[in-house]
Amino acid sequence: MALQLGKTIVYENAPEIAFWAACAGKKESEGPFGNQFDKVFTDTTLGKASWEESESELLKSAAEIALAKGKLTWADIDCIFAGDLLSQCIASNFAFANLGVNVCGLYGACSTMALALINAANLLECGAAGRALAATGSHFCSSERQFRYPLEYGNQRAPTAQWTVTAAGAAILESGKQSGAQGKVKIRAARFGEIIDLDFTDANNMGAAMAPAAASTIAAIMKDLKGDLCDFDRIVTGDLGHVGSDILYEYLKKEHTLDIKSLHDDCGKLIFAREAQDVHGGGSGAGCCASMLCAHFLGALAAGDLKRILFVPTGALLSASTVKQGRSIPAVAHAVILESKQ
Repeated sequence: MALQLGKTIVYENAPEIAFWAACAGKKESEGPFGNQFDKVFTDTTLGKASWEESESELLKSAAEIALAKGKLTWADIDCIFAGDLLSQCIASNFAFANLGVNVCGLYGACSTMALALINAANLLECGAAGRALAATGSHFCSSERQFRYPLEYGNQRAPTAQWTVTAAGAAILESGKQSGAQGKVKIRAARFGEIIDLDFTDANNMGAAMAPAAASTIAAIMKDLKGDLCDFDRIVTGDLGHVGSDILYEYLKKEHTLDIKSLHDDCGKLIFAREAQDVHGGGSGAGCCASMLCAHFLGALAAGDLKRILFVPTGALLSASTVKQGRSIPAVAHAVILESKQ
């Protein structure tokens, strides 16, 4: 059974990530990690009639590739934990409809992949399931339509704005009592984040809005585990981008006397070549950290190139309605400690 240290969950049986896959769009494939995605769609419509349908197809494709790697079928999955950025999680709901599998829809904005991993791990640790799927994704065009402007408008983007990633990641978790062929990564511990609202209102600077939440969660999990930064090979945040990452370093130093800069990676900084691809503040979206986790970091852990990472996706919990009402942007960051079995 799991132990609780402070508010951090420590898994005694350490559920394993057995199989994983990541799919991405054309722009993402042209970035520094483009050759690590399992499948790339050069047509961003994915052959569908709407951007929302395209996002569902992206998400389902990643899940099906993960299943194929494990020679599994949907009947082998006890529960799916999935979510996305769209209202009522419609991309996930349509992606996983009529499969005969129980589904738990989640919303944590761009932090949803961590939320899915934690909930799946909790279910496995308590023995209520033997295998679960955690997945999330995003699509640039569907997100732009919902949160900002129609693409036809051609508005100028602010320098701090980030580019919503067209990508999805899916991971199949198994209980620590069974091991898949690819199962070389353990989920050792996790922590749900607090919602931090510092009255930040600039919807074109998500990194700044989310950085304090990331700082709060990183500091809290270090305190709970009485750990040292040297315990981790990397601390990986979700999509703070270039602006938010710099704020994170300053905030952690000032408020918590922690200096993580030499250990830190941010998926929003990694997924695109900033200048060459003209993405301003970097990448964002629920598919950003999910695809980078499943395309790069899980493989590095499985190979033993990384031994332990602290994975901290961040989410800006705004909606199209609250922005129009002039409300602030609350943020959250959930954390998962991933270990290599090597």
